Amino acid sequence: QVQLVESGGGLVQPGGSLRLSCAASGTFFSIYTMGWGRQAPGKQREVVAQITRGNNTNYADSVKGRFTISRDNAQKTVYLQMSSLKPEDTAVYFCTADVGSAVYWGQGTQVTVSS
Repeated sequence: QVQLVESGGGLVQPGGSLRLSCAASGTFFSIYTMGWGRQAPGKQREVVAQITRGNNTNYADSVKGRFTISRDNAQKTVYLQMSSLKPEDTAVYFCTADVGSAVYWGQGTQVTVSS
């Protein structure tokens, strides 16, 4: 079982930046594919960024060029640097861990982009 704890959410103005962090448990963190998903009110959850064990990254088109995912295996932490934020980025952001046999989701952290 993997536990994921997100932090770093909050209120930010359009055009601003935030960095989310996710602390993970699990002995084999370094081999997990980690990611970030989000869910906006009234919408389905979507995965916006992933990073593999080899540090290959993938992004949803909606965030490409604005969000950057990274990981620190020694700290068992994954980050999401968000820039040029838009009101439509408002959502609960979740950390994800794909361990092969299952995908775990954290409890989420709220990000609100508003003036």
